[in-house]
Amino acid sequence: MSTRYRTSLTAALSVLALGASLTACAGSSSASGAQEITVYSADGLKSETGDGFYDKVFKDFQAKTGIKVNYVEGGSGEMVQRLIRERSNTQADVVVTLPPFIQQAEGKGLLAKYAPAGSDQVSNIDKDPNGEWTSIVNNYLCFIYNKKQLPQPPKTWNDLLDAKFKGKLQYSTPGVAGDGTAVLVKAIHDFRGQGPAMDFLKKLQANNVGPSKSTGALASKVDKGELLVANGDVQMNFADMKSMPDQGIFFPAPNDGGQPTTFALPYAAGLLKSAPHSENARKFLDFLLSKEVQQEVSSVGGGFSSRTDVSATDKNADALKQIMSGVQVFQPDWNQVNGQLNSYVSAWQAATGS
Repeated sequence: MSTRYRTSLTAALSVLALGASLTACAGSSSASGAQEITVYSADGLKSETGDGFYDKVFKDFQAKTGIKVNYVEGGSGEMVQRLIRERSNTQADVVVTLPPFIQQAEGKGLLAKYAPAGSDQVSNIDKDPNGEWTSIVNNYLCFIYNKKQLPQPPKTWNDLLDAKFKGKLQYSTPGVAGDGTAVLVKAIHDFRGQGPAMDFLKKLQANNVGPSKSTGALASKVDKGELLVANGDVQMNFADMKSMPDQGIFFPAPNDGGQPTTFALPYAAGLLKSAPHSENARKFLDFLLSKEVQQEVSSVGGGFSSRTDVSATDKNADALKQIMSGVQVFQPDWNQVNGQLNSYVSAWQAATGS
């Protein structure tokens, strides 16, 4: 072989090798590169004591796959707004948020279509018909009270207007926190219209401490007696009882004397369209919907499994059934709520001066 031919062949092979190397580098972030993902999530599934649902899931997922989970927590609306700001340089791979903010994320074009393994066992009302999000933990809106200072919880919305709650009542900020937004949804339902609901919330403002971007921050205040009443959700507050035993769960009834009411407020997860580690993120979503993990939703997380083929029989599952006993559950139209969210929040701001 001539020297010239050997040189040309070597050069050609070098170019091919360089091309292959660049191709591998280009795909490394979403394929076999960094063994990590970043999850942006509404608060409630991770415990300050390190024994919450996320704590175990993240640890087990890393042990099984070698993929580390980086975690960023905030209010549901806060997380979606952060994703919008980062649209041109997406930092997260998965978002977990409450309705109507998962619908908002979808409407803003932030989510990619992906149906995790096991999502075929999730009820149609708990997943997106377009395949852009799936509920991973079912949950319900609730309120909480301090059991030491209040022998019985308030029964109706009107009971919250009592002067003893002045400076001792707080709910998280609608439009920022998912649970705070849920307070508006329940009030509009129970008062049979936006106008009457806002009239009531205007009166309630006399007792309200003020805004809170995080619902989770209110639980410890209720447990300590700094607050007597706050809003929350069943999963988060039931799980908190391990470390905050002085908080109790209740559901205000409409003022007409009907049954206490609530509605499903699931944690819904979606793959981000520009996820830097999309392959790893898909594995994580599959893991969340696996029977193995869903079986632990009540025993570890204090919530309700999203899969209809998982029937938990642990003591937490029994206690959760008891909490929900006698409570009327209604189903909001989340797409409608999302479409009217700005008007709801604007009306609330006008009514309360917030």
